[in-house]
Amino acid sequence: MAMAMAIITKKRFLTLPILHSTYLFSTTTIPTFQSPSKTPLEKQFETWVNHLKPGFTPSDVNNALTSQSDPDLALDIFRWTSQQRSYKHTHLTYLTIIKHLTASRRYQQAETLVEEVIAGACDPTLPLYNSIIRFCCSRKFLFNRAFDVYNKMLNSQDCKPNLETYTLLFNSLLRRFNKLNVCYVYLHSVRSLTKQMKTSGVIPDTFVLNMIIKAYSKCLELDEAIRVFREMGLYDCEPNGYSYSYIAKGLCEKGRVEQGFGFYKEMRVKCLVPSTSTYVIIVCSLALERRFEDAVEVMFDMLSNSRSPDHLTYKTVLEGLCREGRVDDAFELLDECKKRDVYMNEKMYKILFDDLRFVCRD
Repeated sequence: MAMAMAIITKKRFLTLPILHSTYLFSTTTIPTFQSPSKTPLEKQFETWVNHLKPGFTPSDVNNALTSQSDPDLALDIFRWTSQQRSYKHTHLTYLTIIKHLTASRRYQQAETLVEEVIAGACDPTLPLYNSIIRFCCSRKFLFNRAFDVYNKMLNSQDCKPNLETYTLLFNSLLRRFNKLNVCYVYLHSVRSLTKQMKTSGVIPDTFVLNMIIKAYSKCLELDEAIRVFREMGLYDCEPNGYSYSYIAKGLCEKGRVEQGFGFYKEMRVKCLVPSTSTYVIIVCSLALERRFEDAVEVMFDMLSNSRSPDHLTYKTVLEGLCREGRVDDAFELLDECKKRDVYMNEKMYKILFDDLRFVCRD
């Protein structure tokens, strides 16, 4: 009997709920192991990867990239998808990710992708190559790379340069026209680019033609600048204030003051307003040739268009009058300019007044 009771007791013990026993054991003696916590970026990455169903297309990837506000996450998605079997990025996804990275100033990563495209990672397209040229032109040390891409476009069948391409390249060249000796170095590139643009049948607009005119004017190649100016009508382009200003300024700097003054008068007839620097060059050039009436007329026109002469411009005209013996005219002109020029403060007036007194005393 005792043996039977022992067997029954043992069976009852074995049939007790294991869950309860395990729970007590685990909460008292065994530590709980959890997987390492994931960063928000990792969680977002996994979410987007899960959204991309098996057999996803470049269009699906492009939608995922476009939806990202975080450039690092977008780049992770781009790299992860490129490693999947039976998938290859296209010009569409490369264009999107490069724009994403450049907008977020991830220049080093963008440069890596640009090199991949140039090496043939995807088929070239005009929007993609223009975007790459824009990026290269914005980075000083990638200036030559922009022209490498341009040459690839010239040699391609389906990706020829268009007006946007030439606009980007001309603009990049003109930004380097800051000193006269440097201008001549890049003028050859401007000439070559202009010739290739015409040969390829691309019709320039006023903006591009003005950049070409500016390049020639900066190098004091005024006959070339005027030739381009006269050709603007052939492309249905109307010269604007910049067109006239570049040439008028260049002519005066070249010493062809009468011709530059003529361009000034022509633009004023058309109600076009010169730039401040153009006004200053014309006024000073006329004053140095002792054409004070014309210089004062241009200076008053400058003031009426809310352009204020600088100290050197005023000094050139006023002291020129003094040296011609027209002392009273000089002081009267200074007072008249004080009335018309809202930007002339008392300090500037006093400096000019003292300069006149010093010159007249001599």
